[in-house]
Amino acid sequence: MKKVGFGGRLLAALLLPFVVVACSDTTGIEDDHGEEVEGVQIWLSGAMIASYDGDTGSWTGELEVHEGEETAHMDVRFVDHDGAEVMLDDDMYLEVDVEDESIAEFEQDTPGEFGGHLHGVAVGETDVVFKLMHGAVGSGHADFVTAAVHAHVEDH
Repeated sequence: MKKVGFGGRLLAALLLPFVVVACSDTTGIEDDHGEEVEGVQIWLSGAMIASYDGDTGSWTGELEVHEGEETAHMDVRFVDHDGAEVMLDDDMYLEVDVEDESIAEFEQDTPGEFGGHLHGVAVGETDVVFKLMHGAVGSGHADFVTAAVHAHVEDH
């Protein structure tokens, strides 16, 4: 076995803190005050229309839009246990998956922004999942994923 000299041990000692930092959780879902993302709130025109509780995995409220129309801009907020908005890192973004886009679509004005518009494509019901993503928009990984919330597209 080859013996490691003083230079090798010194290099290892100097690099170890960087390796530990690089492997630590830097997802951004917990801020400096220890607040952790535990839920989601969806706001439309100044009113909360739906909220998700990560502890129970359940939604209160649903999404609604008329066929051929779109909602006003919805704000999507990630919140802590007390419902206070969590400040997120700059490399966090929102991804929204609509189960059946022949019924409804979710459009963001800017890819990854924390909001957007629900478009009613055809009368019916589909499910929508909100994901807090970490990394580059379009190629990141999910740090927080909601259960599906119902989206209803109604006739005029």
